[in-house]
Amino acid sequence: MEGSSKEEEEDSTFINISLTDDIDHSSRILYPRPKSLLPEMMNADMDAVDAENQVELEEKTRLINQVLELQHTLEDLSARVDAVKEENLKLKSENQVLGQYIENLMSASSVFQTTDTKSKRK
Repeated sequence: MEGSSKEEEEDSTFINISLTDDIDHSSRILYPRPKSLLPEMMNADMDAVDAENQVELEEKTRLINQVLELQHTLEDLSARVDAVKEENLKLKSENQVLGQYIENLMSASSVFQTTDTKSKRK
């Protein structure tokens, strides 16, 4: 009986179709199972989907890398702007000190003193 139970199981190439509701297995007819194109179509579709997914993944990876590169560039530019602002403030302060120093020298020197031209002509 065990040998017949294995035969009763569905074979990969045949489908068991029962003609009656009773358990008499002699009335079953075995028809060859039509070869399904579905796995081949699914494989072809899956290959196409895999190829599309691969292209999308490559595009996403490229865009992510580009965004990261732009972020780093922006950070570098921002740091450079901050450094230039600091240098600008430093130079402005130095210019004010130098300007005040020059004014003090000019006021202390007789060469830069204003003269009354009318009094000299008389």
